[in-house]
Amino acid sequence: MRRGLASTLLLATGLITTACGGGPGYVRGSEAPELDEYAMSTGLDKRDLEKLFNENAKSLMNSGAMRRWKDASRDGKEPTVAIFPVKNETSEHIDSQLQALLSKFETQLVNSGYVTVISRERQEQLIRELRLQQSAAFNPDKAAQLGKQLGAQYFVTGKVYDSSEQSGSERRTQYFLFMQAIDVETGAIRWQNEANLTKGLIN
Repeated sequence: MRRGLASTLLLATGLITTACGGGPGYVRGSEAPELDEYAMSTGLDKRDLEKLFNENAKSLMNSGAMRRWKDASRDGKEPTVAIFPVKNETSEHIDSQLQALLSKFETQLVNSGYVTVISRERQEQLIRELRLQQSAAFNPDKAAQLGKQLGAQYFVTGKVYDSSEQSGSERRTQYFLFMQAIDVETGAIRWQNEANLTKGLIN
């Protein structure tokens, strides 16, 4: 039996095995640094979602909308922004991960220092009061209504969706995260971006 814990990722089967005892075993990322590097399925994982959100966050931070918000802030008219839920149109059970990443998105906006971000707890309270489902948050009319009640000038929202193809035992799934910033008063889209990635099972 070898000493220590070693892990080998078998890409063909998606299984992690250890040399200790020759059977499967549990590992931490610190013990197997490559653990997060490989796909275990064609589903969305933490790394995938972070990539999609980071690309959208970078796009927003470099957008014309952010430049206008900076200018307004310098003139003492700091814009008020609300971040609404991202609608999950995939079959993946990723709602909790989406919430966590929206919190990171919110933090980036807060730390930019150019906008006032309305607490998402306050948003959730209003959503409950209005008896809106999460899927309704992406509806522009209802989102604008909610934004006005929150006192927001802009709201950021989006949706994640997928497209799958299969040929024999091979499978490919493309994921897209579409996000946009909308002017509550006029309904005008001030920023939008779509990030995407592809995962597959090949022989």
